[in-house]
Amino acid sequence: MQRTVLAVVSALVLVSSVSAKEKKPNIIYLMLDEWGYFESGHMGSKDLITPNIDQFAKDGMRFTNAYAGAPVCGPTRCVLLTGLHSGHTSMRSNNGFAPIRKEEETLASMLRKEGYATGGFGKWGIGGRGTSGVPEKHGFDEFFGYYDQVHAHTFYPKYLIRNSKEVPLEGNEGTSFYEGKTHAQDEIFKESMKFIRKNKQKPFFCYLPWTPPHGLWGIDQDDPSWKLFKDKPWTAGQRTKNDAKVYAAFMHMIDRQIGEIIETLKEMDLDQETIFFLCGDNGGQAYFSTKGRPHGFFGPNLNPETGERFKAGKGSLYEGGLKVPFLVRWPGMIKEAVETDHLCYFPDIMPTLAELGGATCPKTDGLSLMPTLMGEPGQKNHEYLYWEYVGQTAVRMKNWKAYKGKKGDWQLYDLSREVEEKENLAKEHPEVLKKLVGFAEAAHEPIRPGEIYDRELIDKDRLQAPHSRNKKKK
Repeated sequence: MQRTVLAVVSALVLVSSVSAKEKKPNIIYLMLDEWGYFESGHMGSKDLITPNIDQFAKDGMRFTNAYAGAPVCGPTRCVLLTGLHSGHTSMRSNNGFAPIRKEEETLASMLRKEGYATGGFGKWGIGGRGTSGVPEKHGFDEFFGYYDQVHAHTFYPKYLIRNSKEVPLEGNEGTSFYEGKTHAQDEIFKESMKFIRKNKQKPFFCYLPWTPPHGLWGIDQDDPSWKLFKDKPWTAGQRTKNDAKVYAAFMHMIDRQIGEIIETLKEMDLDQETIFFLCGDNGGQAYFSTKGRPHGFFGPNLNPETGERFKAGKGSLYEGGLKVPFLVRWPGMIKEAVETDHLCYFPDIMPTLAELGGATCPKTDGLSLMPTLMGEPGQKNHEYLYWEYVGQTAVRMKNWKAYKGKKGDWQLYDLSREVEEKENLAKEHPEVLKKLVGFAEAAHEPIRPGEIYDRELIDKDRLQAPHSRNKKKK
């Protein structure tokens, strides 16, 4: 009898173990808006306080050679969510409301077919209300935040959007970038956490395209992160003398919230069942530059150790517009404190998440990162990486990168020799340049855009940001 009981218990333990291994992992993908490559403590920043992000890097893998899908907000989100590079995407402008097509697959629609709860919280950017690109029509059970990017310029809007319905924010008149009762990021964070807690019993995909640190920098005066920086002797800013201080407070606020997510996962025994991606959405911008800090007050593209600077910044297809921080943690699955120089970019996320979730991957321009993440052989490499944006084109093949601006000839750089893109080698290596130009010509397809159904609804959301031009239109 005793042996029979032991045998049954052993069998149950084995079944439980197998089931745990077969359970689909939860997926959190957090993308910070304009978070610069060097804007964190572990990357050498002396001014920004980011202990949870620094620990995140220690707990998992840091990609040193990761690139955004595009150099600005909307197009880079389109690449990330559809898995297509910018020569194939249906939305390539950055006007704030341009939509993807109604039939297009996204990360969420792909994963929802496999039983994932799908939620998004933050700035959507690939289809305003009244268009074919709204998130609830592209696989999201719920999306809360901003649909239009211009709406996202203010942290004190009169309302946010949930599944195309307006959600009023208490005490906000929508007339100031800097004053209001309800801070939008606080509400977006609360909804992010509600989603995670609500779906703890099933696999979930939590997409967090949070707006900070980008924006017009309004923050609550009693915010604990603001209290850390409000007395700093910094007067750098674009609109107010406090902008640099609020930016630093935003980075600390986001860092706090990341820490809270991880602690919640641990409390719910989900930490080892959740793979957590953390990245920037495009290259940094040289905000609040001063005479002593000409590369931006916090030097988003400036290596504080070597003094090397990625060329240009947001909006450019030089390195400064495309190179992003990219971290992944998955306790018990991804080794701790690992760095990889594997060359990757946003189209790779869709096949990676498809493999994680056991999903059928739509046609993409990406390659799964799972071999690299798991420390296993078999990682495939891109023949080339491709970008285009408003008259600019860039192609990368291994260490070679070709760039062409709106005017002028093609340029060629060897990034293994220098990362600042100062030494144009086009004349010295015409055969390499010819090959890269051929890739660029093959990669571009004419755009097939989404549809706009209700322009008045689009304009209503855009006018919520209190720009002077919007006040006149109101």
